[in-house]
Amino acid sequence: MKLFSWNVNGLRSVVRKNEIQKIINSSEYDVILLQETKIEGINGIIKTDPYISYIMPSRVKKGYSGVMALCKEKPMDVIYGIGNERYDSEGRVITLEFKDYFVINSYFPNSRRDLSRLSYKLEFNKSILEFMENLRKKKPIAIGGDFNVAHTELDIARPKQNEGNAGFTVQERKFVDELIDNGYMDTFRLFNKKGGNYSWWTYLYKSAKKNNIGWRIDYFFVSKELQKKVKAAGILEKQEGSDHVPVFVDID
Repeated sequence: MKLFSWNVNGLRSVVRKNEIQKIINSSEYDVILLQETKIEGINGIIKTDPYISYIMPSRVKKGYSGVMALCKEKPMDVIYGIGNERYDSEGRVITLEFKDYFVINSYFPNSRRDLSRLSYKLEFNKSILEFMENLRKKKPIAIGGDFNVAHTELDIARPKQNEGNAGFTVQERKFVDELIDNGYMDTFRLFNKKGGNYSWWTYLYKSAKKNNIGWRIDYFFVSKELQKKVKAAGILEKQEGSDHVPVFVDID
């Protein structure tokens, strides 16, 4: 299966730019995971054929958060949320069960510039890892999405200037270490060990993307049981339409 993940920063926005429809029409990917969709439903917004669509919107307020999954093959099961209403009400996780493994679409909380949501995010991290480990007792895991954290100094253009900032705090980065310690593999790093590869550039500075002043905060991790089945993984840096670009993984 070829899996695709993209934080679209508003589905309506990428639809207006015709970027997501091109990806759907190409039918290149078996599963498309979208984050920060900011919608309650897709009626009249987008044509999803030949994909089956599943939506987990935010229930706390409109135009906020939300995840969506598009699948060519109907999953054996779909799990909405992680079983904790504190996070599920914000529409952050959809899990698709296929024959050989689970595919999780995840939109991790942003800890905010003043770090006012850092504890919320750290608690979410703990809860989603517990959720993943429970699923893993049944079959392997592939999880994609916007993790809202740059793991190491290789994953951020200006590490020294951002020490302790949201998305680059010691606590947030330690969670990625914990994922790896629990046997999850950063698929991009299986193929590329270099810095300068990013998936998000702030809109606050118009030249950020042009000058590649970015962060790698969008990932695909797989549990180690799937490592040998990972044939390719990467970042689609040229994709337009959002402040994020998509990431993908090809699993045999």
